[in-house]
Amino acid sequence: MEGSAGKSPALIWVVNLSAILLVVLWTIPTFGIFVSSFRDRDAISTSGWWTALSASEQSLVARAGAPDDAVPVGSEWVISGSVFDEGMSGEVTAFGSRAQDPTSNEPGEPLVLRDDGVLQVAEDGTYTITYAEQPEGRRGARIFYTTEVAPEITLDNYRTVLGSEGVAQSFLNSLTVSIPATIIPILIAAFAAYALAWMEFPGRVMLVALIVGLLVVPLQLSLIPLLKFYGVVGEAFGVSAKGYVGIWLAHTGFGLPLAVYLLRNYMAGLPREVIESARVDGATDFGIFMRIVLPLSFPALASFAIFQFLWTWNDLLIAKVFLGQSDNQMVLTGRLVELLGSRGGDWEILTTSAFITIIVPLIVFFSMQKYLVRGLLAGSVKGG
Repeated sequence: MEGSAGKSPALIWVVNLSAILLVVLWTIPTFGIFVSSFRDRDAISTSGWWTALSASEQSLVARAGAPDDAVPVGSEWVISGSVFDEGMSGEVTAFGSRAQDPTSNEPGEPLVLRDDGVLQVAEDGTYTITYAEQPEGRRGARIFYTTEVAPEITLDNYRTVLGSEGVAQSFLNSLTVSIPATIIPILIAAFAAYALAWMEFPGRVMLVALIVGLLVVPLQLSLIPLLKFYGVVGEAFGVSAKGYVGIWLAHTGFGLPLAVYLLRNYMAGLPREVIESARVDGATDFGIFMRIVLPLSFPALASFAIFQFLWTWNDLLIAKVFLGQSDNQMVLTGRLVELLGSRGGDWEILTTSAFITIIVPLIVFFSMQKYLVRGLLAGSVKGG
């Protein structure tokens, strides 16, 4: 039996469950990035982000004192210490001497090592290694142990990233690139979309087909030719080929096919009666566009603005190609890549950097998301 809207209840359930699944699949990684951004290097490398939400049992390793640290006690030689670092405490639940079996012994049980030493680890983490004779060697034995580790929250990663030199300037540079690179293609595409939707002229169908074809052209194919063209034009006018104007035009060119396609489909779905009535009343095409079509097309404009802003804000490739790498021009993504080090040695700030970069896109998306679906689906089904 079909519902009142003519749709099967089973189909509605499938659609709703699919939507919920997509939301969960997108939310979990984002939440994981947020949690990991407050963890230090050791915590990130030894356990998953979900363990930071509550105390968890972790397997750790400590290095015992060197044989030279052994002191005579009666007829034996003893090395003592704690598996926990200075200032730390906890409760050891099991220990071992091999990575293959790190929980072979309970706290307090003796464990014979390969060098004939007898290892004992107490619940509070203190250990003793007893030898019948003075031990020899350069390095102490490894002690594997498990303990309950309370979650640790730290702001050190945020202090490192936000306190780094040039981050604030790079943030402003990204805004300087993204905002004009979002507005310019919208302005151009809106006029083009109206002409393709409501104005009759030769070759209109071919232009629409060409725009659809441009949607599948990889931007990487045009980077080198476009950069060479910028170089020729810059040399002719005596200006640098790399700058904000160049990257604005590059993002505009790469974003126009999608913008024209979305806006044209939306405007073509507007009620024809409204457009014809305005023409009968003597309105020009420019007047119809400015007073009727443009206000009604706001959902489509907003949906493309979301896509274009997210793309330009997160861009790194085009910024490296068409923008200089000086401090007063480097975008935020480029600055954060530099903070990782030449070999990625400071990888612990990666999650923090990722979350910092998505804050602005999240604000833009949630403030305009109600127009996203309306703008994408409008024009696909026309009302009667």
